[in-house]
Amino acid sequence: MYLTVALIVAYFLLLAGVARITARHSDNDTFFSARRRSPWWAVAFGMLGASLSGVTFVSVPGMVRASDMTYMQMCLGFIPGYAMVAFVLLPVYYRLGVTSIYTYLNRRFGLSAYRTGASFFLLSKLLGAAVRLYLVCLILQRIVFDALGCPFWLTALIILLLIWLYTHRGGIGTIVWTDCLQTIVLLTALVLIISALLRAEGWGIGTAVSQVRSSGMSRIFEFSDWTSRQYFWKQFLSGAFIVVVMTGLDQDMMQKNLTCRTLHESQKNMIVNGLLYVPVNLLFLSLGVLMFLFAAHHGITLPASSDEVMPMLCAGGYLGQGALAFFTLGIVAAALSSADSALTALTTSTCVDLFNRPADERLRRCMHIVVSLIVLLVILAIKALNNTSVIDAVYTIASYTYGPLLGLFAFGLFVPKRVQPAPRAIPFICVVAPLICYALSYLSSTFWHYHFSYELLLLNGALTALGLYLASLRKSCEA
Repeated sequence: MYLTVALIVAYFLLLAGVARITARHSDNDTFFSARRRSPWWAVAFGMLGASLSGVTFVSVPGMVRASDMTYMQMCLGFIPGYAMVAFVLLPVYYRLGVTSIYTYLNRRFGLSAYRTGASFFLLSKLLGAAVRLYLVCLILQRIVFDALGCPFWLTALIILLLIWLYTHRGGIGTIVWTDCLQTIVLLTALVLIISALLRAEGWGIGTAVSQVRSSGMSRIFEFSDWTSRQYFWKQFLSGAFIVVVMTGLDQDMMQKNLTCRTLHESQKNMIVNGLLYVPVNLLFLSLGVLMFLFAAHHGITLPASSDEVMPMLCAGGYLGQGALAFFTLGIVAAALSSADSALTALTTSTCVDLFNRPADERLRRCMHIVVSLIVLLVILAIKALNNTSVIDAVYTIASYTYGPLLGLFAFGLFVPKRVQPAPRAIPFICVVAPLICYALSYLSSTFWHYHFSYELLLLNGALTALGLYLASLRKSCEA
């Protein structure tokens, strides 16, 4: 335990050192856009760690229990998704010179759509960031802080305070570089955990590769059952559009891309970032197969929840004491690399989109504190309810809120500008579309035994775009 605590402390000191160097002479321009001077390769590498949250670090290896390695189908879909972001959305953002990407909605539809899009982002990101941090705080509480007599609320407060300390001055200018560091730590931890598992089993790399290939969990492609959630085209197309909405239409991820010097450099960053996901996720899934093979060989009874398998093997002493330290450091790095940029993006969107005061440094500092406190309150609320279904509900709500953003941007980009919906109808349409999707999902699973997967996002966006089109027709008739 003491080794784990020492590593975490050393890691935070290193982050603080990076923040101190990068936040010199910082102002709002540095906080919001890093003065558009970030090297594209640093942004690409750092974004990889930011996308692999602490939940991903724990959950992806456990996926192989129920769905083998079919998650790779979605990872392959990420590649065309990043291409769409690079060559469709980024040129628009750079041409407009925006700080917040939702400024586009203001110029295309007006203030009503602008505020609606920003509000959907704020809700999605707030809930998503809180749940990710909650799960990581919970793991750290069990592994480290319970033994130190630290209550959960204090654990959550300490982690958020540490994030605030290294981001409150430099903002995105600091995060570009701390994310690079955190990606290095995350990937190093992943490799060291795999090495610890191979040593415990007495396998070399060649033997491990052979074991993964010959296992029943190495299946990647599913073409036989189109009703399955793992059906190839569902996963592949969903992967592409998930990238479009959760990267291209997400202020958190785009804020980093917009710190690149030029559009061309930002596009290079986006394509390289998309290609990196394939080998990294293949490594995570291979670790999952090796974990289940290791448990079977040694007669280890695994928990019912797949998300608890990796923490149990690392914390239970099966892989040695070093594995616990590597695991803890890995999830800390993964959690912070997504949470720090989320807090910065929430602050940016609040100041720019809701208050329209991007130059007010005092407001920015106050809102960074307020956003951090709101995330803390949501984490404590989830803990107080103490129900895993609450987490599922929060993730479901967050996934539904990205559909209207997809519909708004798709309509704005691909429908002639003369086709303009009534401003007062836009918020109504963006609320009704997810509700219709929820009803269709319930009815299809109850009566037709068809279970929607991520393709529900496409349906949500299509309904939003259809509603905008119908509203524009009505406006034309009234005119």
